[in-house]
Amino acid sequence: MLKGIHPLLGPDLLHAIRTMGHGDDIVVADANFPSSSLGPKVIRADGVDAVAITEAILTHMPLDTFAPDAAWRMEVVGDPEAVPEICATFQDLVHRLAGDFTVRTVERFAFYAMARKAACIVATTELRLYGNIILKKGVVHPHEVFRA
Repeated sequence: MLKGIHPLLGPDLLHAIRTMGHGDDIVVADANFPSSSLGPKVIRADGVDAVAITEAILTHMPLDTFAPDAAWRMEVVGDPEAVPEICATFQDLVHRLAGDFTVRTVERFAFYAMARKAACIVATTELRLYGNIILKKGVVHPHEVFRA
């Protein structure tokens, strides 16, 4: 255990977000997502839901302010205007922890294509459908770094 580190960030996930660079993407995936077949490193978060692990990540990782978008969710198949409850929760979480960002909607197969290019995929045991989000890492500013 470390002071100041969200307790859901295990060593593999903490290492992943620490080594990601500005502009790298991380996927938080639900239990139905094809995490292991897309290519990027998969970090297991068994017993953890997608909202909780997204909160843990956003507690420490800024989103990209230089890109037009920095957060995406999967569009509901057959109903592109639908906003599942978990997706509304993702939006609230992003606003609360990262700032004035909109979680954009991406068609299912385009979402998979984006996930293939991610730095890693966090495979949760989230059972709510469409519990998937992609986050683009931003810049950590000098005043945000711990100084002894």
